[in-house]
Amino acid sequence: MIDHSAYKDLSITGRYITQEMLEKTCFSKLPVPLIAFGNSVDGKTLYAFKIGSGHRKVLMWSQMHGNESTTTKAVWDMVNYLQSDDSLAEQILENCTLVIVPMLNPDGAKAYTRANKNGVDLNRDAKMLTQPESKALRQLFKEFQPHYCFNLHDQRTLFSAGATDKPATVSFLSPASNEERDVTPTRETAMKIIVAMDTLLQRLIPGQVGRYDDGFNDNCVGDAFQMTGTPTILFEAGHFPGDYEREKTREFIFLALVEALRTIALDKIANFSSEDYFKIPENDKLFFDVLVKNPSVLNPELDEQVVGIRYKEVLEGEKIIFEPEIVETGPLEGFYGHKNLECVDSKDFASGILDRMIVNLLLQTKK
Repeated sequence: MIDHSAYKDLSITGRYITQEMLEKTCFSKLPVPLIAFGNSVDGKTLYAFKIGSGHRKVLMWSQMHGNESTTTKAVWDMVNYLQSDDSLAEQILENCTLVIVPMLNPDGAKAYTRANKNGVDLNRDAKMLTQPESKALRQLFKEFQPHYCFNLHDQRTLFSAGATDKPATVSFLSPASNEERDVTPTRETAMKIIVAMDTLLQRLIPGQVGRYDDGFNDNCVGDAFQMTGTPTILFEAGHFPGDYEREKTREFIFLALVEALRTIALDKIANFSSEDYFKIPENDKLFFDVLVKNPSVLNPELDEQVVGIRYKEVLEGEKIIFEPEIVETGPLEGFYGHKNLECVDSKDFASGILDRMIVNLLLQTKK
């Protein structure tokens, strides 16, 4: 197993990652020149870079959604690894050529928003190509003509790996390329690479890998690229218990990326079965960040309900603050909390900032 800590780029941590941060840190350490391939709505340069010299071509892009930064961190860790003298790293670069877009939506990253500066979700603009970032990615795709694409994202803490009490720490999808969701040869190839990654991750986070919904939408970039006959994989970095900064999930995405590249570089795709892809549980939405039982101990207005709380991510300065919000009350049977508060008495709450915020939220809540 590769030691992630040996390659973790300590210059970028936490949830808030901007292009300005990358320019001051990671960009300067690259062994290859940056490629300017377009501009954002706000005029920021869109950058890519190419590493490796092999005939198998892989295009990957991160932070298409500006507030989804975990995969960006993992990409830089991967780049650090590929510059090492490890034999697998050398084999990957000998057999593959990678074009990497570390941040497709720098305006959204700066504002910590999903959409770009025009308020458009770039992952719903693959058909109309109304935005400069969408056009630039499509042109890069046409010029590079990759054999494989990796579409790198984060997903919310509400996702479970199937109908279980396990969070979907990492999820994957081989997107459909038609309404019927047929398993085309292209889609099957992507499925087999996902199975390779899942096989590795099950040793590390058993039961915590999910399969993303494969409803077809040709406005989504993954579906659109899959339609061209290019095996495309959606990566979703999710929640690991206690890891709201997503530094542990970052490690699992790093290992998954390297495993996918190993499978491609060493021509191991045929070793895996697409049937096993469908054994990965489809994501469900069974998690709250906090479940509070017996909240009437603090606030009689809440009767005997269970309170479901999710955190809203708010940018303050250059730090993300997690503000609790009550999103549902009721029996909430069959749901789980990343944290559970029994609330037998008020002493059940710790003295941490978040717990004080939850206490205040509960005290202020009316029927």
